[in-house]
Amino acid sequence: MKKIIFTIGLALLLTSCYDVEANCQDFKTGTFEFTYEINGETKTGKSVRTDTLSIDYYENKIDTFTVRWVTDCEFIGRKLHPVDYSDSKPIQMKILTTTKDSYLLEYNLLEDPSTRKRGTVKKID
Repeated sequence: MKKIIFTIGLALLLTSCYDVEANCQDFKTGTFEFTYEINGETKTGKSVRTDTLSIDYYENKIDTFTVRWVTDCEFIGRKLHPVDYSDSKPIQMKILTTTKDSYLLEYNLLEDPSTRKRGTVKKID
């Protein structure tokens, strides 16, 4: 019985020490491709990001956002030319994990965590 408890405890200890890789510096700038869903239809968009700006291309539209990095893996985006009040709300973006050429992103309206969603973003340049 003691061996079973020890084995379970050791397994829990080792898994709690596991740290997910997040090399966020590699994804601060560049050209990215992302997928999103509107009315049940999956679509693809493109984003070109510098240290301070992100230009997003989707559905024959172009949106420009200011980018303010809070940590190496988190930034706040705010639309440069919002159409109305709801369009001006900042979006919080967190890079959760990374691979060689992509990252898992969690994003939501800064003031409303209930809008939280996740998506995968691929770096294409």
